[in-house]
Amino acid sequence: MLVQKYADMLNAKSVIREMAAFAAERGKEIGYENVFDYSLGNPSVPVPEKLREVMAKMVLEMDSVDVFGYSPTLGIPSVREKLAANMRKRFGVPYEGKHIFMTSGAAGALAHAFRCVAKEGDEILTFAPYFSEYGPYIDPIGAKLQVVPADTEKFQINFEAFEGMMNENVAAILINSPNNPSGSVYSKETIQRLADYLRQKEKEYGHEIYIITDEPYREILYGGVELPFIPAYYDNTLLCYSYSKSLSLPGGRIGYVAIGPACRDAELFINMCGQISRGIGHNCPTSLMQLAVAEVGDLTSDMAVYEKNMNLLYDELTALGFTCVKPGGTFYIFPKALEEDAKIFCEKAKKYDLILVPGDGFGCPGFFRMAYCIETEKVERSLGALRRFVETEYPNQNLK
Repeated sequence: MLVQKYADMLNAKSVIREMAAFAAERGKEIGYENVFDYSLGNPSVPVPEKLREVMAKMVLEMDSVDVFGYSPTLGIPSVREKLAANMRKRFGVPYEGKHIFMTSGAAGALAHAFRCVAKEGDEILTFAPYFSEYGPYIDPIGAKLQVVPADTEKFQINFEAFEGMMNENVAAILINSPNNPSGSVYSKETIQRLADYLRQKEKEYGHEIYIITDEPYREILYGGVELPFIPAYYDNTLLCYSYSKSLSLPGGRIGYVAIGPACRDAELFINMCGQISRGIGHNCPTSLMQLAVAEVGDLTSDMAVYEKNMNLLYDELTALGFTCVKPGGTFYIFPKALEEDAKIFCEKAKKYDLILVPGDGFGCPGFFRMAYCIETEKVERSLGALRRFVETEYPNQNLK
């Protein structure tokens, strides 16, 4: 018989994917260039040319087994050492190769991190707005994802609500900064307060409480915004990273888990990840991608277009009367809808070929997400459609 649990999940599909599918179908009717599709966070800028050159050289000149064969379970040792050295240099935290586990993107990293620290009956707390797929990632473990209500004024941590939800069953705190969907970046003050509070609770409860930090957007920051490096503030940190955004490499499916060097039993964690892989099928990410990302160091794609797109949208949205926290990073913006039900708001937008994602699935009803990783020319053309949408559907809105 079919496993009913997964059959039931068909009735709770990703709204992001559903909106993207609608955009694709609409594009067949009117030309996709005329659909203002802000649904999917798929990087639109090319990978760095150096990465292409490195990969081509590896394929043509390196030993075929080294490039295309299985990697060791924990990842290629030379790759792990290079990534650790880069992190030591950039962040001043004494990582070594033994603290790095290679994974198939951030999703694979999170899958391992959750299983390292949480078991059936445990709780993992995260903060709204949050990436909507966290629930399906955590549910198979038997742990429970608990969502702390959002601070909708700044999209920092709502500490009053968080402290009210904290209890001894909490195994980990899951954070995502820069944040999908809001684009907000947690400040130093926010991270320091979180770290101090968790240390206090560890003593009170008599067990470790881990921070799992999901950081695929770490390199996409705007206007001099500084991103606090969580392991420098809190020892018991598992950092989950992906090159999908920084190198425009989502199809490469490559990332890692980095265990804080000061984390208790840090080396044991990495070996545990190797065993976890046996059960979830995330073992041995492609050798070619491991070798390639290790060679490009701090290199990123040219992501200036994202900041330009963000400023175009932010200026127009605020001129149209939307309440919106200006993003400090990522390629998402998360305004408040012009009516209470964001699902209805986003359905109305479809009539203007604006494909927006309601915030309900992100734990923030009444808001909507726009993924602006599209061509700037298309963003500019979408502004007219956005204005027509507001003027027609919300004629009493105060426009500037």
